[in-house]
Amino acid sequence: MKAYWYDDKPGDQRCPHDSGLPVSPTYLSSLGVLHHHCPTVSSVDEIADQRNYAHRDEITVSPEKMGAIYEGKVKMFFNEHLHEDEEIRYVLEGAGYFDVRDKDDERWVRVRLERGDLMILPAGIYHRFTTDEKDYIKAMRLFKEEPKWTPLNRGPELDDNPCRKEYVEYRAAQAV
Repeated sequence: MKAYWYDDKPGDQRCPHDSGLPVSPTYLSSLGVLHHHCPTVSSVDEIADQRNYAHRDEITVSPEKMGAIYEGKVKMFFNEHLHEDEEIRYVLEGAGYFDVRDKDDERWVRVRLERGDLMILPAGIYHRFTTDEKDYIKAMRLFKEEPKWTPLNRGPELDDNPCRKEYVEYRAAQAV
């Protein structure tokens, strides 16, 4: 895992966009973003047991696997959104980027994940995802309940979303 401030320069979203300014795991944790390096699936199983993740599946995001819909899907994943559940991803192969909003919801923190990285995003955090320039990632998705992946694209109506409100309250408490 490598985290840094996104450079906001124009260009393909799949490029690194590395500003050269690192972001610490402590800062990520203050946002509710957790990272674990899991060299084996058995270490993922331990975290799943501790956090009550009962379901899992695998997704491969690549032109070969997705065919003609690949480019559209990657663009869709890159729209800023939140989920009403934790988002848990364990990278089995390849690499990709998760961008999460900073504590002020103004700047992006880019997190590069590679094989063996497990990341947990809290419900209510604004984020987006893209593959890297190699256009390939295979990841395990873990869920507490029946698998669901419903992105809620950012908009003023989400200010009243209970999950968003809870996340904003959590973040405010971290600042104290």
